[in-house]
Amino acid sequence: MMQQQQQRLSAAGRAAAGPRPGGACRPAAPRRRATAAAALVEPGATVLVAGATGGVGQLVTAKLVERGYRVRAMVRDRAKAARTLGEHPLLELVVADARDAASLAPAVAGVDAVVCATGTTAFPSARWEGNNGPRPTDLVGPTNLIDATPRSVGRFVFVTSAGVEREKEMPWRILNLFGVLTLKRQAEAHLQASGLPYTILRPSRLTDGPYTSYDLNTLLKGVAGNRQAVTLSGRDDLLGEASRIATAEAAVQALTLPEAENRAFALASTAGQGPGGDASAWRELFARAAP
Repeated sequence: MMQQQQQRLSAAGRAAAGPRPGGACRPAAPRRRATAAAALVEPGATVLVAGATGGVGQLVTAKLVERGYRVRAMVRDRAKAARTLGEHPLLELVVADARDAASLAPAVAGVDAVVCATGTTAFPSARWEGNNGPRPTDLVGPTNLIDATPRSVGRFVFVTSAGVEREKEMPWRILNLFGVLTLKRQAEAHLQASGLPYTILRPSRLTDGPYTSYDLNTLLKGVAGNRQAVTLSGRDDLLGEASRIATAEAAVQALTLPEAENRAFALASTAGQGPGGDASAWRELFARAAP
């Protein structure tokens, strides 16, 4: 069964890419369904995932590949990314560093959408080493990526955090001691002023994972226990926690739903059965949360 799925996805990737002179690889031609409000990014399109080896980014990558998207995973260390994500006919690894604007051109060339799921810890930790603190990771990198993204993309999905508009309130005031929420909000504002069609997702405290995988298919087997229901809000007003699985699903669904265009949504997970991968259920959630 797995072999049949691999063959099916491989065929989808070849069909999306079209003829390749001399066998050279090139990005798939855009496949967007235009509406009055949005250019929707559908399977077969090329999606750049920044932060593809992170907790949310791994899941986004796996979900996109499963649905027939061509995924360009932007990574700093190709060998490490290959160990984490494995190989797939629809997966391409491209080495670039969002902190270095000059490195981004090959990563963004010809993409139809971007999902940015980068981030660091709110408090000093080992993850801050090597110039990975809040400013370079949560502001400089995303801002560079936004500026480098072709204006022809159908969607730029940006995963940030709950509390970006409540940094002076508790408990966000404590979480913002080193400015992480302020910097994320500045990056959001840069995206909103860029002219790119966007969706901003602000998950509450992340649960489920992070994962370390050697096979994209194993990432799709994770479950969120009994907290699979999802709450979306058009305001930064949610508390609690958010499943990485649900956050990644929201990012993927946002590519194809006009209700998600040019809006910011808080996201939280609650007890109960959730929308899973049901596009109509996600459409209702986004529509209900839109201001």
